[in-house]
Amino acid sequence: MITSEYDGCGKCLVGVRRLSRKTDKTNSPEKQQNQILGAVESIGGHVIAWADDWEISGATDPLTRPKLGPWLRDEMGPYSGIAGSAVDRIGRNQRDVLNTAYAIHESGRILVTHGHDGPWDLDDPADEMRLSMESFGAQMELRAIQKRNRDETKRARAAGQPKQKNRYGYQYVRLIPTGNVDHVELDPVAALILRDVAERILADETGTITVHTEAARLNRAGVLSPADHRAVMYGRKAKGTLWNASALRRMLTDEVSLGYLVHEGRPVIGANGHAIRIAPPLWDHATRDALIKKTKAKRTGGRAAKGVHLLSGIAYCGNCGHRLYLVPRTNQSPAYGCTGRVRGVPSSAKCRPAPAVSVPVLDQHVTEWFLAEYGDTQIMRKEYDPGTGYAARIAEIEADRQRLRGDRQAGLYESESDTEWYRTEYSRMTRRIEELKQFPERPAGMKLVPTGRSVADDWSTAADSVARREILTEFDVRVTLHPHSAKCRFFVTGLDPEQREADQRAAREHAELAALAALEDPTDKPSEQF
Repeated sequence: MITSEYDGCGKCLVGVRRLSRKTDKTNSPEKQQNQILGAVESIGGHVIAWADDWEISGATDPLTRPKLGPWLRDEMGPYSGIAGSAVDRIGRNQRDVLNTAYAIHESGRILVTHGHDGPWDLDDPADEMRLSMESFGAQMELRAIQKRNRDETKRARAAGQPKQKNRYGYQYVRLIPTGNVDHVELDPVAALILRDVAERILADETGTITVHTEAARLNRAGVLSPADHRAVMYGRKAKGTLWNASALRRMLTDEVSLGYLVHEGRPVIGANGHAIRIAPPLWDHATRDALIKKTKAKRTGGRAAKGVHLLSGIAYCGNCGHRLYLVPRTNQSPAYGCTGRVRGVPSSAKCRPAPAVSVPVLDQHVTEWFLAEYGDTQIMRKEYDPGTGYAARIAEIEADRQRLRGDRQAGLYESESDTEWYRTEYSRMTRRIEELKQFPERPAGMKLVPTGRSVADDWSTAADSVARREILTEFDVRVTLHPHSAKCRFFVTGLDPEQREADQRAAREHAELAALAALEDPTDKPSEQF
């Protein structure tokens, strides 16, 4: 990029470039650069910096743009004005362009664009009118673009075709690189990540695996966020954005996960009165209902630990019973310690001396105790069984039927042909509901599946301390730390190994009986079609 130092000559300009969409084949950045350099050279000025806003709509107020905004807000140091390749690169909203131009003018700076002789002079009525007309033309073009986009969205929605960006977990398939979307399919990488998160959350019975801890786990593992994943898919560089718990919850519970075409958060309804499905589902309706229930915010008075240390959230003070926190120490490794008294917790007022111990020391003690106690225990993997899902299917069809009834009561389907269609579809939905009610319902629940691995095997292959802490939590391990003067410095408890083995044995026998019952059941399952 061609730039020079600010020298106070009065013509030290910031080059402004903007594109709504930028790809490797776009030549507009170079074209804009050459036009800006030509306009700046024609007035004897020079460019001291570039404010390049790529992937930014022209409807965005220049004051809020990531690169140009800080210059206009005087947050980037001295400059004499801005230079753009055209008025519409400054903005496509007439009010925003004029506000920006007058703000620059009133601050004693200049505005330069390619195709205009010299800086814009807003004290000259002719220049003022020309700038107003060019900004008005840019706004008219923006409105035309927006109308075309709205019309295309309506057409695509009516035709059951996807529009706008693909959702995380899915990818668009085009028969030719620049052609229209032919169909939508599961993204093998993103779908695997979402299904793994869903399985971990559903299998958790301790309350310590939540969308918040899963977002933190994905960030620690370096898994690309949805925005960065999409950028890499389309040949752009990742920006290093992070996973967000709220966004992750939406991905798990949104009806997009069922493969439906969604507009403004609701499935698009087809001609048969049902939601239009454009892709394979990530999971079924029963699983989605379970995810909604499991990820719903709960007011339990506590929260899942998100620290990266082995004993975060499961180590407690032997004096006052409060949770231990990480305590930094000068020239020493960090320690687990009780901070209740220094934080002013009333129940910790007599916590003297407050116990503390080096993190590696306590971690090593708990690890040795845990492996000696549970290392040979066989691992049983928890899996979520959505059951038959007939109840969820019935509820969905009843919702579609209720929507039809509401439309009818609102005055729709008044013509003879519409009335006949309404009666046909309503009757078909009713018959389908009655058919589904004939099949036996197996409720959703958790099942245990043998893995052939021991606790020691999983411990040795765990990715980090957080993964090992999940194993400790599953065994309900609790660590109590006492002061040095106590006879027992560390006290560790967990589930009774014999009772756990008995529970697992009973679960295996129950799973085997359920499998035999399923094999002996001659009842045909209903079709997946509505």
